[in-house]
Amino acid sequence: MQRIWLQSYPKGVPAEIDINQYASLSDMIARSCRKYRLLPAFSNMGVSISYGDIDEQSLAFAAYLQHAAGLQKGDRVAIMLPNLLQYPVALFGALRAGMIVVNVNPLYTARELDHQLNDAGVKAIVVLENFAVKLQQVLADTAVTTVITTQIGDMFWFPKSLLVNFMVKRVMRKVPTWNIPSAVSFNRVLRVGKSLVVDDPHLTHEDIAFLQYTGGTTGVAKGAVLTHGNVVANVQQASAWMEPIVEEGVETVITALPLYHIFSLTVNCLSFMKIGARNVLITNPRDFTRFVKELGRVKFSVITGVNTLFNALLNTPGFDQLDFSNLKVAVGGATAVQRSVAETWKATTGVPLIEAYGLSETSPGVCVNPLSNAEHTGSIGLPLPSTEVGIFDEQGNMLAAGEEGEICVRGPQVMRGYWQRPEETAEVLTKEGWLRTGDVGRMDDKGYFYIGDRKKDMILVSGFNVYPNEIEEVVVAHDGVLEAAAISVPDARSGEAVKLFVVRRDPELTAERILAYCRQNLAAYKVPKHVEFRNELPKTNVGKILRRALREQEQAHS
Repeated sequence: MQRIWLQSYPKGVPAEIDINQYASLSDMIARSCRKYRLLPAFSNMGVSISYGDIDEQSLAFAAYLQHAAGLQKGDRVAIMLPNLLQYPVALFGALRAGMIVVNVNPLYTARELDHQLNDAGVKAIVVLENFAVKLQQVLADTAVTTVITTQIGDMFWFPKSLLVNFMVKRVMRKVPTWNIPSAVSFNRVLRVGKSLVVDDPHLTHEDIAFLQYTGGTTGVAKGAVLTHGNVVANVQQASAWMEPIVEEGVETVITALPLYHIFSLTVNCLSFMKIGARNVLITNPRDFTRFVKELGRVKFSVITGVNTLFNALLNTPGFDQLDFSNLKVAVGGATAVQRSVAETWKATTGVPLIEAYGLSETSPGVCVNPLSNAEHTGSIGLPLPSTEVGIFDEQGNMLAAGEEGEICVRGPQVMRGYWQRPEETAEVLTKEGWLRTGDVGRMDDKGYFYIGDRKKDMILVSGFNVYPNEIEEVVVAHDGVLEAAAISVPDARSGEAVKLFVVRRDPELTAERILAYCRQNLAAYKVPKHVEFRNELPKTNVGKILRRALREQEQAHS
């Protein structure tokens, strides 16, 4: 196909990347740790660890998994942590041991955790003690044989480690009582692992690196199979795009999006590790007052996030007083960047807020605007190097510039498929290698892409995918509910929110009871913000609920 977007490429960005520069992510990690050994790699709550520290600790973690835990190459290791220093140690260690990483959202309910652990066939899990009680509830029903627990301050220096852990557990009471007799502490894992030697797992681009779980139109979360080759390619693509702007060994990156999110994982953690940057991990970005104080302690040069995060920062007292003299790059992804937020960000920081586009299925980067752009364009940008993006009609024909259709992607970062779901894989991956994104958009005559609307019913809440079928399945399990339908509605804080329409079985059922039930069975960001009772829901002639009709009715009343 004709890649007309190349005419708009920034100076210095190549059309193609060299995916063979690294044999695997393990190879990339090892090289960076050697090259930048004395530089700070990750910081959290005022404590930093160097690339040399990460090298030694991740190898110790890898050795423990192989020898003490008895895991084999290809076994799945889940990481259920917020942004802490333990995360990159466990992440790099599992990859260097030849294991497959399964990132788990700590906000999951026991029901959601049970599904993911069983679907992936997880053998080992690293979990923060704050969430261990959820694991305890489902552990007996899973294949997990190794449980590694950690506390927030475990990798801090003494006595800060003791003080932080005491405050979290005893004073703030953030750790519900749990009991998993077989659990081993993270620090013990590192101590034992240091006396062991890692066996080389001989990884190639074809080996699986991640099962990155994402929702589906069926409402069942499924794992996007991302190989070492997929993620190495996307790291190379992101690096090529940033190379004219960023410098090796000098950048300080603010990582507020959780590392279990594919955007943060690939761009912040892996891409900036490759160039020896320092990643400042924000454990609780929802505490914006403390977040702003943390930003005031470092001269950061790069920050990534979602629209709602940038908007909240702009509305937090003190943010406009920060020193932005080192800031080079601000990138918004996972959901659309609103023009008003981008314009206020530029006026406050002096740096444009650049919009990017990607999916879990593409490791995630697909398109990004030039980092040299001075203003917000409303576009999702240009395809990354070695990436093809096309607009297709319902019959599979590629459309011309200006015509609207489904956005499809082809490139080395596109997933192998969905874990153990060949039918769903066939629905989104064509024989020609195109990934059907389900997003509707268009391309202009300069090669810039724009999203119009989504074919899928997916709801984007602060950058996280929420699928109506999952919400509805949970709600209709309530004894008082006859029927339910969930749609997206605009929300000033989260971009979109879930609105739930309910037909009662119990005439005494209240919205408060439904929401309480949802909180017990859904992660907080999936819980509906609005509930409306109806006598009946619009349906097709075969009885399928018409969410489209509900959306149209909602728009008409807004």
